[in-house]
Amino acid sequence: MDRTARHSETRYGNRPTMKDVAARAGVGLKTVSRVVNSEPGVTPDTERRVQEAIDALGFRRNDSARVLRKGRTASIGLVLEDLADPFYGPLSRAVEEVARAHGALLINGSSAEDPEREQELVLALCARRVDGLIVIPAGDDHRYLEPEIKAGIATVFVDRPAGHVDVDMVLSDSFGGAREGVAHLIAHGHRRIGFIGDQPRIHTATERLRGYHTAMRDAGITVEDGWVSLGSTEPERVRAAAEEMLSGTEPVTALFAGNNRVTVTAVRVIAERARPVALVGFDDIELADLLGITVISQDAAAVGRTAAEHLFRRLDGADHATARVELPTTLIPRGSGELPPD
Repeated sequence: MDRTARHSETRYGNRPTMKDVAARAGVGLKTVSRVVNSEPGVTPDTERRVQEAIDALGFRRNDSARVLRKGRTASIGLVLEDLADPFYGPLSRAVEEVARAHGALLINGSSAEDPEREQELVLALCARRVDGLIVIPAGDDHRYLEPEIKAGIATVFVDRPAGHVDVDMVLSDSFGGAREGVAHLIAHGHRRIGFIGDQPRIHTATERLRGYHTAMRDAGITVEDGWVSLGSTEPERVRAAAEEMLSGTEPVTALFAGNNRVTVTAVRVIAERARPVALVGFDDIELADLLGITVISQDAAAVGRTAAEHLFRRLDGADHATARVELPTTLIPRGSGELPPD
């Protein structure tokens, strides 16, 4: 075997063990175990020698044995819809902060809005024995989780309800937020208001559409067929819907965008047009304050933090009835939603 092969085998194949630490420090295995697990019964001088051996060898505790002894991995899983969506950044960070405060590791992944991928990812996390799950669901039937929940996996659903399983849920008030945003446009003189939203199978999309219809009905406005468009949030689809609503002899004078990705495309379409078009978007977007975009803002960090706190209460033994928490949204007027009809 040449020197390179020997070096590679040593570097990548042989991780230092507690036995190695004990030999280097000149102590017994039990002493090393006490230092590694922060247990009492070790003199300061001995603890120092053990720690020096740990640092010199690059030893890391193997938590697998702890899992077998305690039945807990000190880890939780977070299943998001899309890791690239800016809404999920502060949500994920808030979950991670709560997990860290409880000494737990956060493992997250994206379902890409695919129910099959969601199920595959959730079950993979369960197979790795996470203690709990926070799920932003892509599908609407979650009975596949029943065996895991019965086995003790604490579970909280976020942003959208769980389907056919009884678990804690933390949601934003999509219906109330959309109703307030559309009523805001009506209060500024608009009666021809278009709604562009996400896929109709998604709970938040249908709730925001319901809020739109309620605000229009409350104002005595009949919604015309061409004023509503649900579907993919890909820019091409949203652009086509917006351009169609803003064209013709009687175009809409305002748009309500059903989520942040729709808002971004709507801003681009409106910027290309000669006449002003009012706009309110659901979810804040980057630079919205500088661009003067009126939004219905969700507190993503509060959603994540609330979900994580519920999860750890369950992990700590809370046995109260299943909770459904709905957090309020906030209208932030910045100019685009206050434009009068042309």
